[in-house]
Amino acid sequence: MIDKDIEDYMDLHSSEEDGLLHKLFRETQLKTYYPRMVSGKQQGIFLEMISRMIKPRNILEIGTFTGYSAIQMAKGLVEGGKLLTIDINEEIESFASKYFKLSGLDDKIDFRIGDALDVIPGLDMRFDLVFIDADKEQYIDYYELALEKLNSGGFILADNVLWSGKVLNFVKRTSNSRKQDKETSGIIAFNKHVKADKRVEKVIIPLRDGITIIRKAD
Repeated sequence: MIDKDIEDYMDLHSSEEDGLLHKLFRETQLKTYYPRMVSGKQQGIFLEMISRMIKPRNILEIGTFTGYSAIQMAKGLVEGGKLLTIDINEEIESFASKYFKLSGLDDKIDFRIGDALDVIPGLDMRFDLVFIDADKEQYIDYYELALEKLNSGGFILADNVLWSGKVLNFVKRTSNSRKQDKETSGIIAFNKHVKADKRVEKVIIPLRDGITIIRKAD
């Protein structure tokens, strides 16, 4: 969504990516089927900044992938805080767990393999920050479950809400094409759902593939 030259300029004038995260990023590119799913430098720094500003006691992440975003957000936890991250893909468990340990933050990260829609209802904890970056067709379901567990004044960050610009031209496509593209349909439905939700304040920022910042009313 951002011009490559602008993206390079942003990288040049932002904090440096630490060595471990750069290694994680490179290994993700080399060893996974969908490396674009990794947060990367700009989004990672943004997530860390948000976490450090909020100083959360507990963070919920829906969609772990290789662990980049979890490590960045965990840096902002208060003493004794926890980040619970959930991913349905058991094949990435050893990859992410390795980097959690190398980061020195593994004692703050509770990594669970399973369907977030099954895991979240059984959680006996509240959260100050939630990051949603998983199955786009289920975004509304994740959002509603997360909102129930979110403290008043807490924040939800939802990734990929601009979906490479597909949210703009979706209605112009053929009916059959729209039916087949369930991920874009899910993102559009989610964006409309959040826009209409009076329980929260919200704003979309065009960082990387679009992130919605959502604040639960006090």
